[in-house]
Amino acid sequence: MPSSSDSVTVTGERPALARRVLDALPLTIYSIDLDGRITAANSSWSRFAEENGACELAVETDVIGSSIFDAVADDASRTQIERAMELLRDERVPTVRWEFPCSSPDEERIFLMHISALRGPAGVDGYVFSTVDISASHRSREALIETGIALSHAIDVARVYEEVSRQVRRAFPSTGVVIAVADDDTAEIRIVHRWGFAGAGPSAALEAHLMPNWLEALADGHIVRRGDMGGELEITVPLTSAEGVLGAITLTTESIRTEQELEEAERVLSVIAAQTAVAIERAWLVRRVEHKRRLEAIGEVAAGVAHELRNPLFGISSAAQLLRFRAREDPVVEKNVTRILREVDRLNRMVTSLLDFGRPASVHLAPGDPEALWDELLDLERERLAQHRLSLRRARPEHGVRCLIDAEQLKQVYLNILVNAVDAAPEGSELSLVSSVLPNGGWRCRLTNGGPAIPPEVLPHVFEFFYSTKPGGTGIGLALCQRIMDEHGGSIFIDSAPETGTSVTLALPPTAAT
Repeated sequence: MPSSSDSVTVTGERPALARRVLDALPLTIYSIDLDGRITAANSSWSRFAEENGACELAVETDVIGSSIFDAVADDASRTQIERAMELLRDERVPTVRWEFPCSSPDEERIFLMHISALRGPAGVDGYVFSTVDISASHRSREALIETGIALSHAIDVARVYEEVSRQVRRAFPSTGVVIAVADDDTAEIRIVHRWGFAGAGPSAALEAHLMPNWLEALADGHIVRRGDMGGELEITVPLTSAEGVLGAITLTTESIRTEQELEEAERVLSVIAAQTAVAIERAWLVRRVEHKRRLEAIGEVAAGVAHELRNPLFGISSAAQLLRFRAREDPVVEKNVTRILREVDRLNRMVTSLLDFGRPASVHLAPGDPEALWDELLDLERERLAQHRLSLRRARPEHGVRCLIDAEQLKQVYLNILVNAVDAAPEGSELSLVSSVLPNGGWRCRLTNGGPAIPPEVLPHVFEFFYSTKPGGTGIGLALCQRIMDEHGGSIFIDSAPETGTSVTLALPPTAAT
């Protein structure tokens, strides 16, 4: 672009062609001379001036001959332009560019200013300015930066979900955002966060609608799209990590109208999904570490208490037995001594449980078959089942499975949940033991009894230390089971309902993931 009011100084039809090319460009282009007077501008300048009257470089439509500095709204911008012109005139840099905001009643837009030097026979004799709207890419970039910063501080899973949803909505005008995560115990994908989707009904209905998208995205590891650009578009991006499948994020939007906008949206969503997967795993790890530390602290206290109780209990037991020997003819003394010894025996069992929990044996994991351990235990416990006239229905996986296990400690877990199931089951009923191989190669078993349901207010506390509703129970058994399953990298889960009874689910990870 020359430094005169003419478009170009070439012959034939080419000046008109050059002018048409410049006018066709969506970005604003104009030139100035060395004194800052505007010498030419393409037609986009008029649209820019009309649409962005509040911006620092928007001036009247008829700009030829006016000074660029008349359009500058503040001293800092004037200094920035003067510095750029000086650098270009001395040929210290080839180009200068920066971003500047432009606010309107509806939104804040971001523009990129690009300045280059016009060189003639005697050197630099003018400058070319170009201004382009980069609001969309700027929002995407800011969303990625903000997401990374926000998630770097989030160690609570619920906060991770909230931050991700907020940043996705900031990056793209949305009508709905859903985050779904695979359940640790059942491997089923469930909604953990939902925003929008006002007409989609309850979460179960929305899960049924989106499940095909989630399964396809997770199976292929690719983004799945449903709908049309310009209308409502559903974009589902998988959440995966080195450990395997975590879940998916689904966005619904009506703001994407071109392939380029769609590609930008999918690129940003993929990065956000990767950041989300890392943040979720970190939050899960923090939660597991906190739980382990809490158990260790409880264990230390429990072992100390057990150690202090053991000697006094031995003394009480010895004294009671001596009293029984010396007062054999007195039925009242005999009755009370028997009660003392019974309570001492109960306390001794609790002390043993406390020591087992507080000073657990080291876990020695080795490849093994968790199904074979059930076979061994059930063979040993046939008499217990027979005493309660209970039958056992067993369902095994079609194929064998190998997990890293400590056989003795895992059998302790099996025995504990089996005893609880037998005690809770109605006499003459059936227990159900169903095992399966998980999609990730892990293993799961589910032991169900048809006894009375655990009350909803009790269920959240069943793994708490010293919490028991069973007469004579210590409240340590299930806490110990949970500790053993945690050390195996697995999980234990209890659900209970009047219609189905109570089920305990054990899950172990695949050998490669442990």
